[in-house]
Amino acid sequence: MGNRQEVREFLMSRRAKITPERAGLPAAPNRRVPGLRRSEVAALAGVSVEYYAKLERGAIAGASASVLDAMSRALQLDDTERAHLFDLARAADGIPISGRPRRRATKPAAARPSLQWAVDSIRDAVAFVRNPQQDLLVTNELGRAFYSPLLGSAGRIPNLARFQFLDPAAHDFYPDWDLFAEMCVAIMRTEAGRDPHDRELQDLVGELSTRSETFRRLWGTHDVRTHGSGTKRFCHPEVGELVLAYEELAITAEPGLILMIYTPEPGSPSAQRLQILASWARTVGAETEQH
Repeated sequence: MGNRQEVREFLMSRRAKITPERAGLPAAPNRRVPGLRRSEVAALAGVSVEYYAKLERGAIAGASASVLDAMSRALQLDDTERAHLFDLARAADGIPISGRPRRRATKPAAARPSLQWAVDSIRDAVAFVRNPQQDLLVTNELGRAFYSPLLGSAGRIPNLARFQFLDPAAHDFYPDWDLFAEMCVAIMRTEAGRDPHDRELQDLVGELSTRSETFRRLWGTHDVRTHGSGTKRFCHPEVGELVLAYEELAITAEPGLILMIYTPEPGSPSAQRLQILASWARTVGAETEQH
């Protein structure tokens, strides 16, 4: 999908979500469009209807920061959506996205030994490093045990998105599968906006769109989000339910790589089960070394 189409579909999808009441406008009868009309967004943003229509058709190149801010306010974009709009505008202007170099490698680069050492030093939490394509590049010992349903198949580098949408085991591992699916696609959409030249991500989107109707539908919503922090629920085949808080940390030495850390509330049943999983991981590891 080209930049103009991305811009067009993103703006139209955001406009469709804003009701007149939410925008503080009178609700006229017999409305034929969901959400706001173009004329209403233009009025709220303080631009002409013709100019807004041009922007929504995808011709966003050259739009000033003040215009983009006004559009963001009119469409009530959150911080992630606003950043996505600015990323799309920078791409239209030919400006490098978020300062990242364009990727030319056909496969993920090997992790630096010191990065693996740092992740391995995290003992009491699940820790792993992923790239924008959702490849699982580095895990600590507990992380390998935690993601054993994903890591069980040999071959290509384990990928969180492929597991989510193509592996039936994901429905058991993620009790809130629908929510996880929405989050996964929205994060990938954000990454695609940051770097529209990421060929590996484009290929992954094409693969999942072909093989998963759910992915294809969610991709079409143009929802975006960042991970940040929060709580997730899992069901591990060895220890059962785990409720874990997560924190997302950017790795500044490797732009685009993210360190994720999952921790349980101290003293909770999940903390006890994670300790059992850690013990299981050590036992399995010792048995592997013996063989």
